[in-house]
Amino acid sequence: MSGLGKTLMLIGIAIFAMGLVMQFVKIGRLPGDILIKKGNTTFYFPIMTSIIVSVVLSLIFYVIGKWK
Repeated sequence: MSGLGKTLMLIGIAIFAMGLVMQFVKIGRLPGDILIKKGNTTFYFPIMTSIIVSVVLSLIFYVIGKWK
């Protein structure tokens, strides 16, 4: 199997694992997330959630890179 194929399979497995975890763990509305409600409009911008997901993904890809 080529390097690209292995990489795509690893990315797919990581996305599947994240989806599985997100089914059981609620990771939203953390302190630092922005929520604005005005009338019928709601604006939600998950800053802290994005930072946490970014750090976790960076660690996962760092470990995968070291493992290769």
